[in-house]
Formats: sequence, C-alpha cells, structure tokens
Amino acid sequence: MPRLFFGLEIPPDTRDALLRVQQTQAALAGARWHRDSQLHLTLAFLGEVPEGAVATAVEAGRQVRAEPFSVQVQGLGCFGDPERPGILWAGVAPEAPLAALHRRLADALAQQGLVLEDRPYRPHITLSRFRRSAGPVTGLLSQYAGTEFGALPVSGMALFLSSPGSVYSVLERFPFAGEDA
Repeated sequence: MPRLFFGLEIPPDTRDALLRVQQTQAALAGARWHRDSQLHLTLAFLGEVPEGAVATAVEAGRQVRAEPFSVQVQGLGCFGDPERPGILWAGVAPEAPLAALHRRLADALAQQGLVLEDRPYRPHITLSRFRRSAGPVTGLLSQYAGTEFGALPVSGMALFLSSPGSVYSVLERFPFAGEDA
C-alpha cells in the first residue's frame, strides 16, 4: 500500500541554509540527518492507503482553494526533551496561514472519506531524527534560536509518495489559484 502525505517543497536557497546546520553539526550524537531530497513541510500525513485512495487524495488536493502567501523558516526546535531529543526541526512563522491551509486540506480529505490522525498540527521542517543514544541539543537550539533560514513561498502544495528508505516523490502538484478560482 502506498504511503502518502501532502506537503510543501522547500526552495533551494532555504534548503541550502538548512543543510548548512547539518554540515556544522554532522557529529551530533545519535543524529540521522535528512537528505536534501527529504526536506519538506508536511501539511497532512495520510500514511498507508489502499491503491484506490491515491486518486481520492488527488481529488481532495484539487478541491483546496487558497491565496498564495509566504512564511519565514526560522529557528530550531525539537520534539522530545532537548537532553534526549526525538526530532530536530526548523520552525516557520507565522504558523497561522499554514494551520488554516492544513484545516482546508483536512476538510477536503474528509469530504472524500480520508480522515487524518487526530493530533494537533505543528508546522515544521524535520532536519534530523535521533536514535535512543542521542546527545543533548540544548546548545544547538540556543545557537540557532533567532536564525532566519529563508522564505518559504506557498503558492501551491504537492502530494508525495513515501517509498522505503524515506524516498519522497511528488505524485502531483496543486497550484493555488486563489479563493474564488
């Protein structure tokens, strides 16, 4: 069964700035850094779906209407205790337009019979996942607290296929034509 998610592609200059964090922190204990091709911002994770649900997800993506907007990729955070992190991520601001887009997408998916997990949406770009033996990231979080990595223009979204080995392929792109299109 295919694993699907909707997300945003990261522009090359912002992606390069995020990858520089990895280059300067490559020796961070327990870190499994995401490759360039893995960097994205998830809008809605569908997980494993039956083959027929791919077309249903595409239809839902086509129903989402939004005006283009832009957010800033800035600062680092982590899920889990900074002394034993689970995931290191880059934040985005403001979060409100992304949260609104997530809600629109969740509504369109629900109308098509595809329901998302019931957990709060926190927009972020995952940079690294950590093994259980991870070292602390407190210093790293402080070092990059106010760092701006670049803009993330949002003029559309993509439906991604996640293949084994965390290889992400775009199945379809959905440009935004505005609210009334």
